[in-house]
Amino acid sequence: MSLPMSKRRAFHSGGIAILDYGSQYTQLIARRLREQRIYSEIFAPNAPESEVLASAPRGIILSGSPYSVYEAGAPQLPAYLRTLELPILGICYGMQLLAHSFGGAVSGAAQREYGAATVAIVPCPLFRDLPEQLVVWMSHADRIEKLPEGWQALGSTPNAPYAAMGDLSKRRYAVQFHPEVTHTPHGAAILRNFAVHVCGCTPDWTPKAIIEESVAALRAQIGAERVILGLSGGVDSAVAAALLQRAVGDQLTCIFINTGLLRQGEPEQVIQTFQRERHMRLVAVEATEEFLAALAGVTEPEQKRAIIGEKFIRTFEAEARKLGQVRFLAQGTIYPDVIESGGGPGSAARTIKKHHNVGGLPPDLAFELVEPLRYLFKDEVRQIGTELSLPDSLVWRQPFPGPGLAVRCLGEVTFERLARLRAADAIVLEELGRANLLRGETAQAFAVLLPVRSVGVMGDGRTYQETIAVRAVQTEDFMTAQWARLPYEVLARISERIVNEVQGVNRVVYDITTKPPATVEWE
Repeated sequence: MSLPMSKRRAFHSGGIAILDYGSQYTQLIARRLREQRIYSEIFAPNAPESEVLASAPRGIILSGSPYSVYEAGAPQLPAYLRTLELPILGICYGMQLLAHSFGGAVSGAAQREYGAATVAIVPCPLFRDLPEQLVVWMSHADRIEKLPEGWQALGSTPNAPYAAMGDLSKRRYAVQFHPEVTHTPHGAAILRNFAVHVCGCTPDWTPKAIIEESVAALRAQIGAERVILGLSGGVDSAVAAALLQRAVGDQLTCIFINTGLLRQGEPEQVIQTFQRERHMRLVAVEATEEFLAALAGVTEPEQKRAIIGEKFIRTFEAEARKLGQVRFLAQGTIYPDVIESGGGPGSAARTIKKHHNVGGLPPDLAFELVEPLRYLFKDEVRQIGTELSLPDSLVWRQPFPGPGLAVRCLGEVTFERLARLRAADAIVLEELGRANLLRGETAQAFAVLLPVRSVGVMGDGRTYQETIAVRAVQTEDFMTAQWARLPYEVLARISERIVNEVQGVNRVVYDITTKPPATVEWE
């Protein structure tokens, strides 16, 4: 089992602690702060005071939430925050929670605010050097009806007389809007004002600092023990491997399992890169038949993830026994994996889908987990990879889900359908690469095989075959994403090649759904 959070040593000190009340955008608050080199860490609202304050934060941020503060069972303000002499910033639900907790009044609004709004602000440290009229993004159905004693209005909209408030003497602030989203143009400046000018944080969270502190944390956790890492060849596991190699050297053994669920040519690429070029201890395991046998007849995505997660662990256990005594299992888990899987113990976040390395692990796991990237975003992982001198071919490799093609092969996973999907996916990546659209224009692109057959005509004959969906997105953080506006001629080439070259497919569609409401992956 992994170490409980309460027993985890403090990491970077002097940053911002964020209490997660269940907003799917909580990680964006952390990311916006880290973009400005200010360390931030997320905690469950019921985390012990000693845990939240272990890294000596200079301020506290309270996130949004799907709850209403006056509902029975809604998460409340921790008792220690009432008297804690640290600055506090409440966002959306966090603002309502502060008002509710300190004697104000919150109720359902007659008119819900969702989307862009203009807030008239009062000059104060939180809004330092900002325009008096701020365009912001609102998402709330409740509003403040009465301010707590000692608080003053710092912003308003026609629908929300208290769109921002503060108790300046105690350095407590709150905003009804979401400064963490890109739809609030000055949101990053507001968060920076809070962290730097209200809390006194120093912008020292750099890739070099992350590496130094991660290596120190890994050495402290692992000691002289041995550790194995599940190496998929993607950027997350590659950077985790490089950090572990720097931290513990030959104590690390990387295990690559060919599940049969990888993209075209990837098993060969992984062995070439890590074993022959990076000179890491690598054990390659061929397990395609075992994984596909375990998935036979399974169509429900969460069941697929659970099966793959357990199969991974059991395979690791078998390989570890061959290596002798191994205490630790390392994974390339990153922040979006955690938040979409429910945020971890005690979190108020709601589960979107279980990632196999978070929600699919068996309860009798024989290893202690090592997750050096668990609290990092994808862009931070890439920055670390570059700092560690990993090649661009690894650092900028297309993201790939842990369960592999199993969650892009909707319906039953079979050898035949995987081959069909793998061929279509290779065409998508090849054509986007040829058009220079794989880096910058798209953050992630892939094919999905749908269990949907439709009538077609090829030559003079009728066909009744499956459908490929193409998905390409633009995103900075993978918490929100826009569908990529690919040129029509590129889409036309992709479609033409797939229906001509991939047996069993007669229709290609393009996914134009944002995240949210969809996720990037289909399962």
